[in-house]
Amino acid sequence: MRFNPEKCAIPDKRMQPFIDSDEIWNYLHTTEVTDERVEQIINKSLNKERLTLAETAVLVNTNTPKQIEMIKNGARKLKEKVYGNRIVLFAPLYIGNRCVNNCKYCGFRVTNTTAIRKTLSDEEIIHEVEALEDNGQKRLILVYGEHPEYSPEYIAHTVKLTYSVHKNHGEIRRVNINAAPLDIEGFRTVKASGIGTYQVFQETYDREAYSWYHLGGKKKDYDYRLTSLDRAQEAGVDDVGIGALFGLYDWRFEVLALVRHTVHLEACYNVGPHTISFPRIKDAQALNITDKYEVSDADFTKLVAILRLAVPYTGLILTAREAPEIRREVMQFGVSQIDGGTKIEIGEYSKIKNNEQNLNREQFRIGDERSLHEIIDELLEHNYLPSFCTACYRLGRTGEHFMEFSVPGFIKRFCTPNAILTLSEFLVDYAQEEVAKKGWNRIDEELKMLEMGEFAINTQEIRNRIERIKSGERDLYF
Repeated sequence: MRFNPEKCAIPDKRMQPFIDSDEIWNYLHTTEVTDERVEQIINKSLNKERLTLAETAVLVNTNTPKQIEMIKNGARKLKEKVYGNRIVLFAPLYIGNRCVNNCKYCGFRVTNTTAIRKTLSDEEIIHEVEALEDNGQKRLILVYGEHPEYSPEYIAHTVKLTYSVHKNHGEIRRVNINAAPLDIEGFRTVKASGIGTYQVFQETYDREAYSWYHLGGKKKDYDYRLTSLDRAQEAGVDDVGIGALFGLYDWRFEVLALVRHTVHLEACYNVGPHTISFPRIKDAQALNITDKYEVSDADFTKLVAILRLAVPYTGLILTAREAPEIRREVMQFGVSQIDGGTKIEIGEYSKIKNNEQNLNREQFRIGDERSLHEIIDELLEHNYLPSFCTACYRLGRTGEHFMEFSVPGFIKRFCTPNAILTLSEFLVDYAQEEVAKKGWNRIDEELKMLEMGEFAINTQEIRNRIERIKSGERDLYF
């Protein structure tokens, strides 16, 4: 009998599990792929409409060089339409690696007796944030293991502490969170501290695979984790991030599951995830998995382009797990955020060692160890506009409101000007001479482009604010 998507689809209910593996595999197994159909789907995406699971499955099942190139070209065009050439920069700050879970792929797992457990003290957090500010960072994601020590109250405390640190012109303007799922009251507590996005990755959306990888601890509860961001929404946290750890299960399934998660949040809360992350599994202490589901570079590039087309308004985060050459290639297909100058050993930014040198406190191995300055230099070389902007979040242009603002001309009126202003701050306060020269040239080119085309704007106020930044003012935005 032919697959009927309408009969297969699960009605979405608030705080109820929503992944049906049979539904996803039926889409993947019954999809017919033609050049014409691929073109139709890409054109829908270029009209800034989210794709259905059936449409996403068509793109996933493409297998000819022509079709894959169509997907990549479409992703490039869509990124330009929605995000322009901006790349937002951030850094992760690991607060502690104590953990009660036993996940086969993670260096934090409780059975890893060689790991050195560490939670930063308040003083050490201040030193870490100061070191990050000295490099020019403005956006952080705080990362915690899953442990009773990292309660909602503790997370809220570390967020407030991070915001309180100011060194010279340095300040952190947005703190995102990657931590354990919370109950509704816990999410409310953390929200009150002024967080940005709260990330919870499902790791793998296949229930059977999930059970195999997660051997103990609260994380073993598939449904509790799956519905975690429902509880966040119920608590008023409407800015959430989802993700899958590619390499744990079939990448095609995970891509459709991420879209299914997006559909669920939209159906129940009228807003999808703010970001989607797609890290690939990397080497880690006590790693205990096979390479059965290893994702090749070619498939990784393809899946990023597909995600860009499937969810036009959702930010895509590319992490330093990937090597520079892969990051360089994948960025052009729709990535909107990357980390730079990343260090994941606890205390590494300020060289906090506590006489524990050479003892590993890392969750996994990273592939891009370049400094923030080196990454900004490369972005400028490739005509990207590095950005530390936080204006939309602070002015309420998030969630469903972002879609209201994401109309033709929005990029020129808000996004690019704010990116220019944050880059100007970096160039004045932190950039070395050669990078500063490239940066000011990039800004000049961006200002000229703002003055051209259908949505041309007068750039005089932007120029005025740049001069105010050069004179010592900070945190100017539209």
